[in-house]
Amino acid sequence: MKYTRIGDSDCSIAQALDVVGDWWTLLVVRDVAGGRNRFSELAAELGVSRKVLAERLAELVERGVLERRQYSERPPRFEYHLTDSGRGLLPVLVALQNWGARHVMGDGTLTATSEPASAEARRVNALIGSRIPALMLPGADGVPADPVSATAKWTVLYTFPGSPSVDPGLAPGWEDVPGGPGCTLEARTFRDRLSEFAAADAAVIGVCTQRPEQLADFAAAQDVPFPLLSDQALEFSAALRMPTFRAAGADRIKRATLIVDAQRTVRGVLYPVPDPVASVDEALRILNGLR
Repeated sequence: MKYTRIGDSDCSIAQALDVVGDWWTLLVVRDVAGGRNRFSELAAELGVSRKVLAERLAELVERGVLERRQYSERPPRFEYHLTDSGRGLLPVLVALQNWGARHVMGDGTLTATSEPASAEARRVNALIGSRIPALMLPGADGVPADPVSATAKWTVLYTFPGSPSVDPGLAPGWEDVPGGPGCTLEARTFRDRLSEFAAADAAVIGVCTQRPEQLADFAAAQDVPFPLLSDQALEFSAALRMPTFRAAGADRIKRATLIVDAQRTVRGVLYPVPDPVASVDEALRILNGLR
């Protein structure tokens, strides 16, 4: 397949579109980010012809967005993984998702949650049965860590938009953003009931797009004893297509809770989360029902 090159060599937007302007190309990047690394997995997920998929993969490898890694010698077969250049596209995907959710599928309102019957809620709840890809996110101490516990039978993985107590410029009128406030109360509730999760052989891990040093300040201020991981690079958000929104010039993850087993499979989902405190009770109820 021959691609028509965009002629405006001085415009970085035009040149970027020369690489990823085709809609199948961005969907391939989306699904590779989500842990679908083999040709058969991508073909099944996308529903695209094998010819078109082969062309897009070859183009992305040639442009340095993906790299091939051989996983079988006989016959020779390869997996596709994001390069550093490819990971640099993840904020673009998240921005497209934000814009689509707010201005195409929504009414343009800034919100940190969604309606229970919305397409966004259906997508998040459909994560049940999917696997958390292999990821390492910076902890509050800056050391990369897996968002799925390696020692507990279960991981209660909750996402939150952020705390204005360590980021005063989080958003103008933060208290008026639907679904925004409540992160401090939620963290305290998980903290105070951590022994109940431990009794169920479950680790609690929080994920937020705030910087590691901000999460460290938050953990210290609220005496949070469990890991808080930073998704500042949006790898987790893009991999799971978590609902996000943009406020104060930064992307924020909407509040959700995933119950994940030791095989990294999502077994339970809470989304939307209208009541952060009640969601802790609900997470325990789901967890105890799975044991």
